[in-house]
Amino acid sequence: MIRARITGTGSYAPEKVLTNSDIEKFIDTSDEWIRTRTGICERHIAADNENTSDLSTKAAQRALEMASVKAEELDYIVVGTITGDYPWPATACIVQDNLGAKNAGAFDVSAACSGFLYALSCAVDRIESGRSKKALVIGAEVLSRVIDWEDRNTCVLFGDAAGAVVLEAQEGDSGVLSTHLRSDGSQLELLYQPGFG
Repeated sequence: MIRARITGTGSYAPEKVLTNSDIEKFIDTSDEWIRTRTGICERHIAADNENTSDLSTKAAQRALEMASVKAEELDYIVVGTITGDYPWPATACIVQDNLGAKNAGAFDVSAACSGFLYALSCAVDRIESGRSKKALVIGAEVLSRVIDWEDRNTCVLFGDAAGAVVLEAQEGDSGVLSTHLRSDGSQLELLYQPGFG
């Protein structure tokens, strides 16, 4: 049986750190209030010249290095993000070019917090079907540019970063055993970002 096995992981978080104490200075909240409700102490924030593709590329390079896989060996790249560099092209296509992964198909999955898991499921299915051998899956966001910094209920939750995994087709029982995806679109009003269309 062909399984998709994670052979490399990588992450990247921007240098700038925004602590709870920093947030106290511009919104009615406190470090204690944030920690008690979320457990969060700090979050990373992208520099003005850093985009989702930049964070993704750095995380991907680390994952490829761990897996000892060259970018041109990849045949599939999926990025889970709702903060792509542009409406199009896909951020995955920009990452593909940045890495030199000229043999890989590349696209984005827009599923917010669960985007990485949906992207992973796509790659696992492709590998298990025999249509891909080496895939790169990335979850990345630059949410600091789209959140409402005046809403203390949500602005404390989000930061900017990227994580990546390399998946390879391997015979045997080890690897990703299964994925199960479910959605519930009935609570839209709880958390959303206005769209373009």
